Amino acid sequence: MKIIAISGSLRKHSYNTRLGRVLDHVSGSAIDFELADLHGIPLYNGDEEDAHGIPAAVSALRARIKNSDGMILITPEYNAGMPGVFKNALDWLTRPGEEMKPTFSKRPTALAGATPGAWGTALAQSSALINLRQLGVTLYPDYLRVSRANKRLEEGAVDPELEDQATSWLRGFAEFVRA
Repeated sequence: MKIIAISGSLRKHSYNTRLGRVLDHVSGSAIDFELADLHGIPLYNGDEEDAHGIPAAVSALRARIKNSDGMILITPEYNAGMPGVFKNALDWLTRPGEEMKPTFSKRPTALAGATPGAWGTALAQSSALINLRQLGVTLYPDYLRVSRANKRLEEGAVDPELEDQATSWLRGFAEFVRA
């Protein structure tokens, strides 16, 4: 089974990218896990799309999504919502319009996220639901929300409890994808 996880942060030392690495680490041999990022995706501008077409970074990410059995969106929380760069990437991935269904429709999709705050990206994940319903994904009903990420996802060290939590959550998502 192939699962792609997309980190919605551009930061070099992103907690969300670190969470993606934890998921990769615990994925085991039954899951072909791939971690992607949003680097190289420009701000969406219809005039630019008309003049130059779809950027290579968008086409490459779309191909990776289409080649997966399931998708995990790992979103930071900025001002109680999904970061603009993540929403922008999702907007690009629906262009041209005929690409939206083959990229997203009925694709098993899970939400995860990490933040130094106490709520573990609950508000960002909740606000993302509007967009995900529009895209027509099949949403995994469980969420991975990591609070106190500055302590639980320190560079080079992962909280063992978080590793167990990630293992259990990813195992559940894999079963959801198989079903």
